[in-house]
Amino acid sequence: MNILTALFYAFSAVLLFAGFRVITARSPVHAALHLILAFVSASGLWLLLQAEFLAISLVLVYVGAVMVLFLFVVMMLDINIDVLREGFWKHFPLAGMIGAVIAVEMAYVLVRGFNVTTPRPTGTVDPNLHQLGNTKLLGIDLYTNYLFPLQIAAVLLLVAIVAAIALTLRHRKDSRAMPVSEQLKARKADRVRIVKMEASKGSEA
Repeated sequence: MNILTALFYAFSAVLLFAGFRVITARSPVHAALHLILAFVSASGLWLLLQAEFLAISLVLVYVGAVMVLFLFVVMMLDINIDVLREGFWKHFPLAGMIGAVIAVEMAYVLVRGFNVTTPRPTGTVDPNLHQLGNTKLLGIDLYTNYLFPLQIAAVLLLVAIVAAIALTLRHRKDSRAMPVSEQLKARKADRVRIVKMEASKGSEA
């Protein structure tokens, strides 16, 4: 057993353990932390497969952004786990059956995908580019053979961003915030009025 095989088994064991703890942890914070551990282990597996771009994307996007948001939301909200766990065993047979079907489908796809005798080229990439890194090759393939799907995905993400902003821009009726334009129009005479008064005199003893 060489070092790569040992690292593969180590990352795989940590990934399986972290994935199991995600669905069995009683605390949502612990489940989110174990999910971060699962993502880091998966990025280690991507590095062993010489897919540096996917590994760094997994760490930056999921661990650095998505999971930080999840942890922030989970720690800010007071989630009652007992209420969420009600009816767990009632729906467990259906959930187990769906999970088994998904596992069988994934195993079928993976087994068929590993039955490759000769590597097949993806697209019309210059054979002289084999000396480049896989990140640059992925960029060349993405912006040549898959440019149209990439543009469609970009438009969909733009529409989703605009829709999210439009949904959150709601004017609250109970808010006492004053418009900035009205604040800039205010003058000193509108805020302060100086009144002349006689000085008060103390009572004589």
